[in-house]
Amino acid sequence: MRLNMVPLAALPLAIALAAWAPSGARAQSPAPAQSFAPEQRSEIEKIVREYLVIHPEVLQEAMAELDKRQNAADAEKHLAVIKDNSAAIFSSPRQVNLGNLQGDVTMVEFFDYNCAFCKHAMSDMLDLLKNDPKLKIVLKEFPVLGEGSVQAAQVAVAVRMQDKTGKKYLDFHTKLLGGRGAADKARALAVAKEVGFDMARLDKDLQSDEVKQTLEENLKLAESLGLNGTPSYVFPAEVVVGAVGLPMLKEKVNTARCGKETC
Repeated sequence: MRLNMVPLAALPLAIALAAWAPSGARAQSPAPAQSFAPEQRSEIEKIVREYLVIHPEVLQEAMAELDKRQNAADAEKHLAVIKDNSAAIFSSPRQVNLGNLQGDVTMVEFFDYNCAFCKHAMSDMLDLLKNDPKLKIVLKEFPVLGEGSVQAAQVAVAVRMQDKTGKKYLDFHTKLLGGRGAADKARALAVAKEVGFDMARLDKDLQSDEVKQTLEENLKLAESLGLNGTPSYVFPAEVVVGAVGLPMLKEKVNTARCGKETC
């Protein structure tokens, strides 16, 4: 949730001018601020302050409007970035694909194995995977919470390299993300072994350029999209940041679906 504070200088000068100027001059356009004498500016500032004390709701209205405009600007930027990077976001060969690979809607999740909110949100993703047969879900490692997260993500990429179907990756993913304690290389390797991966191959794949290139691609996409937290979700026409809950994710999936067909 973004909170934007509005300085007094950003408030409409007309508030003060309307009260300060003579009644016959109020219909005229206000003069530039630099044209006021010091004593006039002081009087205007006093009027503004008194007005805000009497009508504090003006600040709330201004902040709400500013937030609305910022959200609209963010949405427009997100749409442009999604369009320009559509292939890398939704169809990269370096991602994990789950659900219906020919689904009518794709939901991409950027996550960190040490993100507490990602742990809570995992059940939302699994619910959608189970109950929406027309949905494709893409998982992208986005390690932003320290070295342990980077190590766990590297192991996850090596796991993906052994499992093209995504089924064993999902088993690894749920065990590592849903387990207790901090995730790092040792813990990720232990989970991979438990799930049944070839550990010799895993160790070899960890040294490959594919691991480095996958994480670099994910981080670059996240930066372009302006993602500042995990989990973050990308749909064909919008970005949703945070563990917003199952009902909201269902709503976003339906919105994306309605963009392709009549609802």
